[in-house]
Amino acid sequence: MRSRILRGLGSGLMAAGLMALLLSGCSSTSGTSAFGSNKLAVAELSDPGSYTAESALASAKASFRNNDFGNAAALYKRAAELGPKNPDAFVGLAASYDRLRRFDLSDRVYASLFELTGGTVQYFNNVGYSYLLRGNLSAALTNFRKAGKLDPDNLVVANNIQIVENAAKQIKA
Repeated sequence: MRSRILRGLGSGLMAAGLMALLLSGCSSTSGTSAFGSNKLAVAELSDPGSYTAESALASAKASFRNNDFGNAAALYKRAAELGPKNPDAFVGLAASYDRLRRFDLSDRVYASLFELTGGTVQYFNNVGYSYLLRGNLSAALTNFRKAGKLDPDNLVVANNIQIVENAAKQIKA
C-alpha cells in the first residue's frame, strides 16, 4: 500500500521535495556533519552546558538548513530545555524529528507545542507536513485545511493543500 501511495504521489512529492529543499537549504552528499555525526540520527552534544537558549537555537537552525537533522534535533532539544516557553525550539525539534523519520518523537513534541501555543497556522501546517512525510494524505489534508481556515491567504498552506489534493487525485486515477 505504501509503495502504491508513493508511486501515486508523482509530481506532488516532487513539489514537496522541492519545497523541503527550499526550506532546508543545500547540503553536502556525505552523511556526516562537521561534528562527525550521522546526519540521520539524533546526535549527542559533547558539551551541552556551553549553550545558551539563543546560541543553541541559532546553531540548530544552521544545522537544519544544512540538512544535518541529527545535530539540529540535539540542538533544538537543548534550546527547548533552556527555553521551555520558546515555540521556535519546539517547532524546530519536531521538524527535525520528522526529517529523521522519528514520528514517535515528533508527535510528542507537537503535543507539547499545542499546549504551548494552541492550534496556530504554523502548528497545523507543520503537523500536516509531518503526516505528508508519513504518507498519510488524509491526515495531512485535514491539518493543512485547519491551517488554511486560520489564514486563507497563506500561500505555503494553499500550496500544501494543492499538493495533497493533486496526489490524492493521482492515486484515485
